[in-house]
Amino acid sequence: MIRPALVYLVVAAAMLAGCDSPRARFYRLSPDSSLSAATARSPARPVIVGPVTVPDLVDRPQIVTRNSNNEVALNEYARWGEPLRSSVADAIAADLALLLGSDRVSVASRAVADPHAWRVRVDIQQFESIPGDAVTMDAQWSVRSFGDETGLSGRSRVREPVAGQDFDALVAAHSRALASVSRDIAAAIERNALP
Repeated sequence: MIRPALVYLVVAAAMLAGCDSPRARFYRLSPDSSLSAATARSPARPVIVGPVTVPDLVDRPQIVTRNSNNEVALNEYARWGEPLRSSVADAIAADLALLLGSDRVSVASRAVADPHAWRVRVDIQQFESIPGDAVTMDAQWSVRSFGDETGLSGRSRVREPVAGQDFDALVAAHSRALASVSRDIAAAIERNALP
């Protein structure tokens, strides 16, 4: 004779097996492979990207989107594959390596300390995502050498259209927006002919 508790366990296991919850997808920002060096001359010094800051609102594993002027959403199933500030630093460093035609560009967390290196600091003031519409980025940045209090600084404001309704399109738009920020930083470096 089958016990009622055993029947209950079998039925419960069958019901749970039939419930398939959505799986989380993980995303990261990527360099823009269409970028190329504007000049054949690369900087004489290494370039180190970091620190990078992002707004507290988006500094979390979930991708944050804006639904209206006063409402944001945190998507539990669309997440960053690494801390957002790390992904931003990686993308900018890779973009700058392409734009400057240099293999001497790295992220601060993986760079060897070099007092002669140029340091690129990026403070993302706005990192807004509207699915199916556009992403907006506002970045303040500076380029300085060790002990240099002046250096170069600038601000990049970018609005990039999102070419689809899914998170792949949203993250690709953010990557393109970061490429625009990287272009501004590289142009400032080249324009001022940093030694």
